[in-house]
Amino acid sequence: MDVLGERALNRALLARQGLLEPLAGGVGEVVGAVGALQMQYWPALGPALWSRMAGVEPDAGFRAHADGAVLTGTLLRGTIHTVAAGQYGAYAAVAAASRVAQWRAGGDPGPGVGELLAVLRERGTSARPVAELVEIVEKWVADHPGAVSEAEAAAQRQYKWFGLMIRAGFVRVPADGVWSPKTPAHFLLSPVVDRPVLDEALKSVIRLHLAAFGPAAAEDVAHWIGWNITPVRAALRQMTELLQFSDESGRTLYDHPDSPRPGPDTPAPVRLLPWFDSTLLAYAPGHRTRLLPEPYRDSVYVKVNGQIRPTFLVDGMVAGTWSLAATRRTATLTLTPLQPIPPATRRKLTTEAERLTAFCHPEAGDHQVILESQ
Repeated sequence: MDVLGERALNRALLARQGLLEPLAGGVGEVVGAVGALQMQYWPALGPALWSRMAGVEPDAGFRAHADGAVLTGTLLRGTIHTVAAGQYGAYAAVAAASRVAQWRAGGDPGPGVGELLAVLRERGTSARPVAELVEIVEKWVADHPGAVSEAEAAAQRQYKWFGLMIRAGFVRVPADGVWSPKTPAHFLLSPVVDRPVLDEALKSVIRLHLAAFGPAAAEDVAHWIGWNITPVRAALRQMTELLQFSDESGRTLYDHPDSPRPGPDTPAPVRLLPWFDSTLLAYAPGHRTRLLPEPYRDSVYVKVNGQIRPTFLVDGMVAGTWSLAATRRTATLTLTPLQPIPPATRRKLTTEAERLTAFCHPEAGDHQVILESQ
């Protein structure tokens, strides 16, 4: 079995994510190619597309939502993701069967859960805030004593009935119906009615993960989708069309035969990645060093508030973080290196940061970049 070093894995990831050469196509095609975009922080949508696409416009992500090319909902690991509309059914089926969507109290949640789900779906055909959906659930539970066990109801209330919501399959939409930089805070039943059977959905999502982030191990896929590793490993073994490699730690990696795997010496330009970028979360903890050097982990993953900072790449690896602040007149992007940056690279990095600042805040009259000393 061929062994792939971290630099080879890095270049494979960059190629698939459009971080070596920008990807062609519309927003829906690009999102479908690079996997589900993690979207806890709505302003990350624009930079996530900008870093991967050629000629993308600031409102392209909003238009793609309005046109139905992409959907945003609570999916993998119970977090918000933007996915290609045609892939939503598979992601939703896998998310609904994941660890995070299991009944909170364990055991039998009660005889009426199926009916409660049906009621929630029926009422979810209009955009509603989550508090209103919770009111619908609570009224039904009160009107049907014993239909949901007391233990399950108490556990669900701690999480605003999240386990039920993710099974129902809601997407995020703007309250006024207009997609914009304002965070979409209302919930609407997904327009995707049919979901594939679970075995088919799991294999589809595994293929999507490998196409976007491979080569990858079973534990990488399992962590990404919030599943136990055993069924993921079993599914991978059934997918005999996949190639197998090994990483330097001896893990078995799987990949599509025709996916790009550039040589480890392929040049990689400077790139800026947004908040919660999927590339930093697509692998099991402890196996993310193909992109993030271990010494920088605590500078990127902020444990206190669960944040993942925006980063910039030098030679394909995380070399620093960045932040963006804007007033009515000025937008300023500050680059904070985590290692010394050579003068020639500093110039390229500043130029790239200027482009991103103008993209994020085209209305600002002045765009500034501050590159701090290491």
